[in-house]
Amino acid sequence: MRTRRAATAGKLTVVLATLSLVVAGCGGPSPRAWAASVCQALTPWRAEINKLTSSTQQQMTAQTTPAQAKENLVRLFAGAEQASETARRKVEEAGVPETDHGEEISAGFRASLSKMRDAYGRARDTIDRLDTTRAGAFYDGVRAAVDTLNKEYDASSLDTSRLNSTELKEAFDEVPECR
Repeated sequence: MRTRRAATAGKLTVVLATLSLVVAGCGGPSPRAWAASVCQALTPWRAEINKLTSSTQQQMTAQTTPAQAKENLVRLFAGAEQASETARRKVEEAGVPETDHGEEISAGFRASLSKMRDAYGRARDTIDRLDTTRAGAFYDGVRAAVDTLNKEYDASSLDTSRLNSTELKEAFDEVPECR
């Protein structure tokens, strides 16, 4: 009796392992589904970044104390860092599109968002370390941090020249989530 149960359990294990391989072997989302997921991840991120840009410009010209400006800027950059990580995580959750170079394309999106997240984190940390006792020096430090952020942000943009996927280009143009 035990031998029959062991044999049945062994067969069940083989069947489950085979099913796992079959499911794992199934492709990722279609280009349209992947593009829709990516755009759904990036839409709130873009809104947060636009808000950050506007708020940062306001902080740079507002008549606040350096301590108030520091607190606001640190909070803004922390929000952008978190928004970038949330977008990166959602792109990761979207999987790998079932298209030529899908893994490379997905990895490129994630890497770009990671670099942006890290740039915001470094800007936040730089501003958080600035001394607020001398306003001129503080605002010079903020300008330098923002200049560095802008350079890092530009350098982190996704190089799409190597990621040619007609299917994905069409999907990004066609799905409503990307409009």
